[in-house]
Amino acid sequence: MKKIAAIDIGSNAVRMLISYVIKSEKKYIFQKNSYIRLPLRLGEDSFKSGFISDNKIKILSNAILSFKYMMMVHDVDEYQIYGTSAIRESKNSENVISNVKNETGITINLISGLKEAQIIAKGNMLNKLEYNKTYLYVDVGGGTTEYSILKKGMEKKSKSFKIGTVRLLNNFDNSLAIDKIKNWLISNIDLNDKIKLFATGGNINKIQSMSGTKAGKPVSFLSLKDLLNKMKKYNYTERMIKFDLNPDRADVIIPALEIFLLTMESVNSNKMFIPKTGLVDGMIKEIFFDKNGYKLNP
Repeated sequence: MKKIAAIDIGSNAVRMLISYVIKSEKKYIFQKNSYIRLPLRLGEDSFKSGFISDNKIKILSNAILSFKYMMMVHDVDEYQIYGTSAIRESKNSENVISNVKNETGITINLISGLKEAQIIAKGNMLNKLEYNKTYLYVDVGGGTTEYSILKKGMEKKSKSFKIGTVRLLNNFDNSLAIDKIKNWLISNIDLNDKIKLFATGGNINKIQSMSGTKAGKPVSFLSLKDLLNKMKKYNYTERMIKFDLNPDRADVIIPALEIFLLTMESVNSNKMFIPKTGLVDGMIKEIFFDKNGYKLNP
């Protein structure tokens, strides 16, 4: 049994997942042991001014230091820490990484949007793909939205777009990104195929419960549209009270819904499945399989 930790420094939140990897007969079981989420919202600085402030850098260093001690308590064997769009696009990214390294001894590794999409898909990999179905994964983050397309007998396709919940909150013009998403999806998916859509990201689990959809069941386009219309009737504070939302969720959940609905409309899908995984889940599998040379079917 191995203990592996994955840390994702996102634009809206920083997350750490610690998992056990247990071998059972001819397969490996990934058992989640501990999950921590801290809403640092680095994208507020990065996307507005182009720089991450000294205060945010200090808070990030404290967060990583706390994760370091948590990993020591859990006796973690291996870990990886990735920084995504907020740090990647900040003009002082080198300074951010250097400060965190000096304060914690841990090095942040920046990854591209494309690699982020590929890792997310790895965390949601299905054991069996049906020939007559196209599998589409969408992950809505604070700074970017990632897509991956899987189809039996074809090479996986992934793409990252600069549109996310924190960017939308800051009123950036996202019309170009929206057009690019539509064109990419239409160009890479045969809409006559049976499309199975999977959604991940910090908001979708909450969206599923708010829509009244039972766990394990797909959410429908109409239920998401209805939820969006209801939420738009209330201001930020009212949404926190009315829908029992945390402060860092009450604002970003509306742009998240808009991106999910955009995706469903683009591929003519009337339902979306929620596997409840994300970048950190894919990172765990990347660390275990890629770094250690293990195979998916030993």
